[in-house]
Amino acid sequence: MKLSQLKIDPEFQSKIPPLQFEEEQQLEQNIIAEGRLLNPIITWNGYILDGHTRYRILKKHGFIKFEVEEIQLANKYEALAWICKNQLGRRNLSPEQKRYLIGKQYEAEKKAAKIFRGNQYTLAKKSGGDHGDNHHSGKKTCDRIAEENGVSRASVLRA
Repeated sequence: MKLSQLKIDPEFQSKIPPLQFEEEQQLEQNIIAEGRLLNPIITWNGYILDGHTRYRILKKHGFIKFEVEEIQLANKYEALAWICKNQLGRRNLSPEQKRYLIGKQYEAEKKAAKIFRGNQYTLAKKSGGDHGDNHHSGKKTCDRIAEENGVSRASVLRA
């Protein structure tokens, strides 16, 4: 895929806490020294999910080799949830950033589950509650996200 074919969705980009200036400078120096990206840019439908900073660096330095990995997701909400989960798993985040991403992941997964299952009325009837079951397992979305991030169920709901 050509660099010019990659697209940026402002909503996707807004879920990613930016690197500090020094961190971005260091990343740029490392990429230039290597002459290639060590990690592929991850996309969905051509939109960058992971690699916005690397993309900016590539645009400045046309000689850098890179790979793009396109992943399959059902809809935009699954893409948003993927971004949040990916960021939570890899960054040293402030408590505020972590709470924000946990809340956004929960919100996106709930919307994705509604699309998967049907409307809110049928969802409430099936799950017997307002927090919906995750269609991947028997656990409720908020309980699974709490477990993945080492926080309480109440913390996820507050986030």
